[in-house]
Amino acid sequence: MPLSDDVLVDRLRDAGLRVTKPKLATLAVLEEARARHEHLPVAAVAERVRERIGTLSAQGAYDCLDALVESGLARRIEPAGQPTLYEARVRDNHHHLVCRGCGLVTDVDCTVGDALCLTPSATNGFVLDEAEVTFWGRCPSCAGSTEA
Repeated sequence: MPLSDDVLVDRLRDAGLRVTKPKLATLAVLEEARARHEHLPVAAVAERVRERIGTLSAQGAYDCLDALVESGLARRIEPAGQPTLYEARVRDNHHHLVCRGCGLVTDVDCTVGDALCLTPSATNGFVLDEAEVTFWGRCPSCAGSTEA
């Protein structure tokens, strides 16, 4: 069930962002993608926002996404060799599985209940609050195909 505009407006305001039609539509698109377990490139976000509000430049899409990421309402992931992807699943310490065949990206939950599920051998003075892991392999469809 999609979140209401009122809930999304409150999220934007609580994050200290000015509520605009493009930001509201961008957050709505990311929340809908979250419900479908999708990780979206900028072009897909912009296309879906345009379907909602009629117009949005590529720069406008980047600006909205940057604001949402900086405020903690969205997350940017950058799998090697793939376009940058965006998601609304934040603050839950999950990681990603990426298929080397088709590029499918899917979420995988941390296997340990702590906020940080990886412990480095040294912190070098850093106060750690998150670990980001990307697991690479082949999805079931690509693993079953005969193509390399």
